Amino acid sequence: MPKIKCCSNKKISNELKKTVDFLKIISEENRMRILCILKSGPKCVCEIWPNLDLSQNLTSHHLSVLKEFGLVKSKKQGLKVFYELNDKNLQKQLINLDLFLK
Repeated sequence: MPKIKCCSNKKISNELKKTVDFLKIISEENRMRILCILKSGPKCVCEIWPNLDLSQNLTSHHLSVLKEFGLVKSKKQGLKVFYELNDKNLQKQLINLDLFLK
């Protein structure tokens, strides 16, 4: 039986793992809601957490996970940290997902 193309190439397998990790991260409802909130532009945690019915600490944790994976980026302004979508990396993740499903 021949090997399936998306599983036999080491580089493609690495991209597959990244795509699976992406899906795991966005499959958490609150993280997806944060991404949706950030579609309208940069926001500080104080503008995000009241819309989630979560504590500020838990919201910050979800933002940290999204930032670590590169889906959001942050910029400190004074005492506040503003988060925004990392459109370039989000687009890359969606393109990879599309490649595996088509």
